[in-house]
Amino acid sequence: MPLAEKQKRDLRQRGHALKPVVIIGNAGLSEAVVREIDLSLEHHELMKVRIGGADREAKSQLIASICEACHAELVQSIGHIALIYRKQANRRPGDRSTRGPGRARS
Repeated sequence: MPLAEKQKRDLRQRGHALKPVVIIGNAGLSEAVVREIDLSLEHHELMKVRIGGADREAKSQLIASICEACHAELVQSIGHIALIYRKQANRRPGDRSTRGPGRARS
């Protein structure tokens, strides 16, 4: 199910301060890179990926391949940076809490 526009807006706000976790160079998308993205999404749910050395069409295809391989959704793509999201089983899309149950916020 695609994200609603309000959810995307909230995710873009959360992702603004993030730094790219994975950088894809001229070698393109390999199985190891997909594994790293998948692992990062498992832990972080929302992440930035930097894509270098690709024209617009190749970049769009690469982002689509990443999202398909990792069962993720593109939230935003600006320049060479893609913000992708995959919902964790125990969280809602707008939930900003990273603490476990029973812990108070400071």
